[in-house]
Amino acid sequence: MEKDIDGCQNGAKTVPNAGLGTEGTETQLDDFVGAHPDYNEEEEEQKYFRRKRLGVIKNVVAASLAGTLTYSVYLGLLQMQLILHYDETYREVKYSNIRLEDIDHKVLMGINVTPVAALLYTPILIRFFGTKWAMFLAVGIYALFVSSNYWERYYTLVPSAVAIGMVIVPLWASMGTYITRMAQKYYEYVNYKEEQEKERQRAPRDACNAYIIVFQTIFYSCFHLSFVCAQMPMVFFLNNYLYQLNHTLFAVKHCGTLSHGTLPGFNKTVLQSLPRSVNLIIVESALMAAAFLAMLVVLVLCGAAYRPMEEIDMRSIGWGNIFQLPFKHMRDYRLRHLFPLFIYSGFEVLFVCTGFSLNYGVCALGLERLAYLLMAYGFSGSACSSLALCMLRVRRHIPLLAGAFIHAVILVTLFCWAPEPRHLAQAPLLYSIAALWGTGSALNKTGISILLGMLYKKKERQDFIFTIYHWWQALAIFTVYLWSGLPMKAKLSIMVLTLVVAVGTYLWMEQKVARNMEVRLPRIPRPRHKTRGYRYLEDNSDETGSDGDGDKQDNDRQPAEATREDELPKEDGEQLG
Repeated sequence: MEKDIDGCQNGAKTVPNAGLGTEGTETQLDDFVGAHPDYNEEEEEQKYFRRKRLGVIKNVVAASLAGTLTYSVYLGLLQMQLILHYDETYREVKYSNIRLEDIDHKVLMGINVTPVAALLYTPILIRFFGTKWAMFLAVGIYALFVSSNYWERYYTLVPSAVAIGMVIVPLWASMGTYITRMAQKYYEYVNYKEEQEKERQRAPRDACNAYIIVFQTIFYSCFHLSFVCAQMPMVFFLNNYLYQLNHTLFAVKHCGTLSHGTLPGFNKTVLQSLPRSVNLIIVESALMAAAFLAMLVVLVLCGAAYRPMEEIDMRSIGWGNIFQLPFKHMRDYRLRHLFPLFIYSGFEVLFVCTGFSLNYGVCALGLERLAYLLMAYGFSGSACSSLALCMLRVRRHIPLLAGAFIHAVILVTLFCWAPEPRHLAQAPLLYSIAALWGTGSALNKTGISILLGMLYKKKERQDFIFTIYHWWQALAIFTVYLWSGLPMKAKLSIMVLTLVVAVGTYLWMEQKVARNMEVRLPRIPRPRHKTRGYRYLEDNSDETGSDGDGDKQDNDRQPAEATREDELPKEDGEQLG
């Protein structure tokens, strides 16, 4: 019995020791797994969202830089090749048996005609690849166009020109969508606390307007610099081989408003000496390097516009719906009233590069000053894009109307003015007109993109809206290509008429918005995922028969009539006061 009592006492003594050992282990585990005593959750959260905001700014700058490089390479190479191929001596010496002039005509047709069909496939392309990868694909095809000029033949130039025409609308539609989406994400990262507190409440419709204005201004300030960068091959290379204006303009009799077609009487030989093939290869290699850099910028520096699940949701509404939705969005009176403004936006950018630059600038100053004229336009457009920031303080229609007024004054001036050929004293006036035109273009293009971002904030609609905008622009550019043989007075009359109609319909749209007129927008179908898994299950998908009954319930809940989910708030309607 004594042994048993002693054994019980020993057991009783070991139990507390065992408890102490367990508590010590738990304490060590808490010290290892638990929060650090110096950890500040709020401070770490601020650092996290600060990094997110910096990432959004990096995305905007990278996309703007990529767009600038891409368009400058394309425009600079096309301009240089068209001037070289125009020269009779160059064609006969280097390409006597391949009819280079006919190839150039088909290249321009491929670039200008192909975008007419872009409305049929652009939304599908953007939804299939995603916004970032659609940008990357389009920039890559622009680089393909540059590489095709190493070996100038029909089977290299024409197919690459058709490919460029196919991606013109997808490139700029995805760029516009990307910049607008970045503005919305920046707003979310700035106001993350309010987002957490009001998780179930919808943010006010005009909450991110300020960021849309700032980011679109940054993009177009960079974009207009592409007209400056595009002149570098001309300034540093091609100008060394050009004849002076007394030779190239010897047979030109009329300029400006008195001219017909594209600079009639211009000399067929513009090169006083032919550039060596090695020098051409060096220039094209530099352009190819710039195009490749643009691809790398999009690939490495541009982040995704949407989270993976968001892209899956946007893609899973059905390809038939994605195909139809751009056409259905055109029923919205706001878009219909903006169509003339979209068309004029396409008219004016190509007119300044062809009609004004050739029939006014080159006709008076010579081909060797073409680059400086377009550089004045580009610098002015880049600097004056910042004027769109006034939309932060004034009503949104003021910058658009100011740009339209500047262009109207210039168009009337050009209609009444015929500069004298080979008269350099007119240079200051021509440079001033180019700079003022750049100011109007900056206000026009920046204002339209900002306006679309303000009117259509739902992320499921933005790619459709920007596709429609750039498709109408492409139609306008195609029209300018067709009218190249018309008298200058007819071209200017068409542009003035389009501008007046565009301003009138835009003001009419703003008045309807001010009256809170109901908009007619198509319903965006709910995503329907084929994949079954915990990430894709609906709220009641674990109920019996949910796979079969869910579609029927959704169809019963979805109204047949047009929705009002994107109706503008009163603040938007009161922009005109």
